[in-house]
Amino acid sequence: MGYWIKLTAVCLTLAGVALIGWAVFLPASHPALERAGLLGPMRSIGLPIPDADNGTGNAGRGGFGGGGVAVIVQEVGLDDAGRQLVAIGTSRADRSVSLTSEVSGTLVEVNVASGDYVEAGTIVARLNADAQELALARAQLALRDAQARVDRVAQLQNSGSASQVQIDDAELALNRANLDLRDAEFELSRREITAPISGWIGLIDLEIGNQITTNTELARLDDRSVLRIDFDVPERVVGLIGPGDDLTASPLSRPRDMLQGTVLATDARVAQDNRALRVQAQVPNDDDRLRPGMAFRVALDLPGESLPLLDPMAIQWNRNGAFVWALDAENAVQQVRVEVVQRRDATVLVRGDLEPGMLVVVEGVQNLRPGATVAPREVRRSDGRPRLDTETAQADDPSPEI
Repeated sequence: MGYWIKLTAVCLTLAGVALIGWAVFLPASHPALERAGLLGPMRSIGLPIPDADNGTGNAGRGGFGGGGVAVIVQEVGLDDAGRQLVAIGTSRADRSVSLTSEVSGTLVEVNVASGDYVEAGTIVARLNADAQELALARAQLALRDAQARVDRVAQLQNSGSASQVQIDDAELALNRANLDLRDAEFELSRREITAPISGWIGLIDLEIGNQITTNTELARLDDRSVLRIDFDVPERVVGLIGPGDDLTASPLSRPRDMLQGTVLATDARVAQDNRALRVQAQVPNDDDRLRPGMAFRVALDLPGESLPLLDPMAIQWNRNGAFVWALDAENAVQQVRVEVVQRRDATVLVRGDLEPGMLVVVEGVQNLRPGATVAPREVRRSDGRPRLDTETAQADDPSPEI
């Protein structure tokens, strides 16, 4: 029984010594000891506990000596808490046409192969045009005959042997022959299927000798040098997206291929069935690796509210949440509650009672308490670099006089 009494006494003695040492040599412990009701009794029995209630004279290093706590501080910056909108869209060619014939007939010539690139105006295919060629030859012959008649009448007119009626009839016949020739040339041209735009020919399923009509598609012609992507965004972002906005797009089949694109246009109204707004964007396809119809993941950065920008080292935590040590005009620090909104690589955006240009402690927070005076030995700008107008503080302990 006596052994346990002695052991308990030794433990209590050691705990008391530890509390006394904690109070004497670590001023940061004073708030906790005061909440526990121990700081006052310790002072009352004459223990050499520094009185640092005003945070001016004894809040220095180790709780003794003059001056404030040596710290490194940083200016509070300001930046937008951007949001990223992600959507899935489907691509299509910048321009796409279906190659069809204006008339029905027999396919007699195909001048391209599947996958070929053709320039605008290239004759892709021809239909049987025997009847049209005969009509063209007749029209040319009729035109020559009408021109010869006009020439004869003109000679007779010079000699006074031709009447005005004969002259008018000859000129009318010449005009009619010209119109017949143009009509024959037009009918012959309709037997040719030409490329209206430059682009790549799709698969050609027809063969020479096939009968085609005006509804028969010979092939699809796509200009895919630029791809357009159609995607939907929720109505809550209406007004935040507009033509010219930058975006990033990547094919779902190759997520590592990141393409920089722009918004071309937005729809005039929100769809009532899904409460979404249709957006059209474009991305380059210079190497021709992408195809119309592919699915894309589209990401846009939307503007957000401006928030204080801090170094992550300035954020401290206690049972009430996150806070920072902010300096006032007299270099006294106070706890300012903050809410972490967005974490970045080297900075963090918070929401709290902080203004741009305010100073917060980023290093040396171990010995701080509310109201304590600090001595900044380095002031950093909001980007983390030292501020040029700040002088490096001298060492905490002055050199002894000789």
